Amino acid sequence: MRQPINLKKRLDIRKRENSLRDVKSVYSLKDFSSNDYLGFSKNSELGELTNILLEKYGLLERNGSSGSRLLTGNHQLFNIAEEYLKKFHQSKAALIFNSGYDANIGLLANVPQRGDIVLFDELSHASIREGIKLGLARAFKFRHNDLEDLEKLLKKYASGLEDQEVKNRDIYIVTESVFSMDGDIAPLREIVALSEKYNSFLIVDEAHATGVFGQRGEGLIQEMNLENKIFARIITFGKALGCHGAAILGHKVLKDYLINFSRSFIYTTALPPHSIATILSAYQFLENNGAPHRNLIVLIKNIKVFKTELERREISPVFINSSSAIQCCVIPGIDQVKKAAAFLQKKGFDVRPILSPTVPQGKERLRICIHSFNTDGDIKGLVEQLTNFLKSNEYNQNSIQTPV
Repeated sequence: MRQPINLKKRLDIRKRENSLRDVKSVYSLKDFSSNDYLGFSKNSELGELTNILLEKYGLLERNGSSGSRLLTGNHQLFNIAEEYLKKFHQSKAALIFNSGYDANIGLLANVPQRGDIVLFDELSHASIREGIKLGLARAFKFRHNDLEDLEKLLKKYASGLEDQEVKNRDIYIVTESVFSMDGDIAPLREIVALSEKYNSFLIVDEAHATGVFGQRGEGLIQEMNLENKIFARIITFGKALGCHGAAILGHKVLKDYLINFSRSFIYTTALPPHSIATILSAYQFLENNGAPHRNLIVLIKNIKVFKTELERREISPVFINSSSAIQCCVIPGIDQVKKAAAFLQKKGFDVRPILSPTVPQGKERLRICIHSFNTDGDIKGLVEQLTNFLKSNEYNQNSIQTPV
């Protein structure tokens, strides 16, 4: 059958650049790649808790939700889970979406209106950028974690309050708390101060902070006691919580608005009972196993072990500075970074390369994820092998670039 000519052209370009993606089986290697930071995705206790919940509410044999939440899909576990999330995250309301991508699209494509302004960090996740692109507001990026650049834009678009157009304009600032491809942290307190100074609304994606920061994994916003100063928080369950789905936290007005106007919420089949029961079980497991959670204690220790090894072997300069579970070694060039990943995989470590255009050209990297289940031996072994590669003849030493 004939195929559109432009599809093949674009695929051929990717092939020439050695950046063609493919869906591959999960490697049976030591995991330093997944977002399963606390090991919840394979936790048998969570599986048992989920089945108990399903049996309790008579949903054990129900495979699907059967429709949108506005029609037949709003099974009782949704309301229970959203109430739990609201209390756990100290929010006025919570609304569950099918994924973090759906949540960002549903929020950013529908909340900012025509005439509004959206200012977003240039390294924001693809789903944030897609949501903004689908919306009607004008959008401008600010340099990564650059408060001066952000304030320059705020001054420009918040000035002239006597102007009727400005009076009717809302300004939204959008950032991640922990950046997915760098692992570094936004200066949240300072951004909050700017949002208050210029009367704007702050939206923070907590995807990679949920479960990892805070005494019980509440996220960075709550660790900093900023929850009452944020217009909307996006939390996802496919990372440290080890399951699937996402939620938007905010005021009850925001929840009601999203239920009525968010297309990615309205026009999709709701998550099945098993998914919601798993989310609820993961949160109960977080809350009922001490503060900080035992898995979180080990994760924090493992991150320290990793960073200590980088210093000991004198390779920390090629890493982006990060205190999160995401540690990135910048190896410029698609061929080089793929070669590095293949080297580590042959040594038994599942580390994946991140290629342009996911990250800027020349900023290709190994994205190493630390977990609570990684052993000291595995962590030290990984750093040893990475050091061997960086000092080997296989690696072009001239390509070493110190991350900014």
